[in-house]
Amino acid sequence: MAGRCVNHFDIVARFYDRALRYRGPERLVDLLQARPSERILDIGGGTGRVSQIFSCGYMVVVYDLSIGMLQQARRKGMILCRGSAECLPFADGSFDRALMIDAFHHFRDQHAAAQEALRVLRPGGRLVIEEPDVRHWAVRLIALGEKLLFMRSHFYSIADIVSIFDRAGAKIVAIDDKSGGNVRLAAEKKVTN
Repeated sequence: MAGRCVNHFDIVARFYDRALRYRGPERLVDLLQARPSERILDIGGGTGRVSQIFSCGYMVVVYDLSIGMLQQARRKGMILCRGSAECLPFADGSFDRALMIDAFHHFRDQHAAAQEALRVLRPGGRLVIEEPDVRHWAVRLIALGEKLLFMRSHFYSIADIVSIFDRAGAKIVAIDDKSGGNVRLAAEKKVTN
């Protein structure tokens, strides 16, 4: 296996949903403001544990780099696509809504991932980002653990995430940092005339 990178998510994929249940879907639904029949892209969506909330009435694509995670999403009947968040294989404006739930810190280049997420959104489309809040000591321990496992994760502060998406051309429309260990941001792709 010399020269091959270990994908930690392929290893944990079978247990992921049981170990990390998604809490707070009501707030996510409120922030995303998706309407039936809209196209939703779940970037770094893994097993589809979050986007399955939208499985009825929406066209949802789970996009992830991990084959193991996507195999679990396939069992849920999700539409799948594999690749990196920094180079999305979709045309400009292909989606109405997008999600990045507990994934942004895993991307290799967060700036490129933010630009790509906005590129594939239609003008006025909305993206919800949910990330562990580095102001909490438990999140700092998780960040340290991921570094020790050579996961190349990079956790950002709320201000840094806002700055990254602002520079990518987003308008931040909501910040929810009252959930304990996570922060949620809603951003919209600016409409240009």
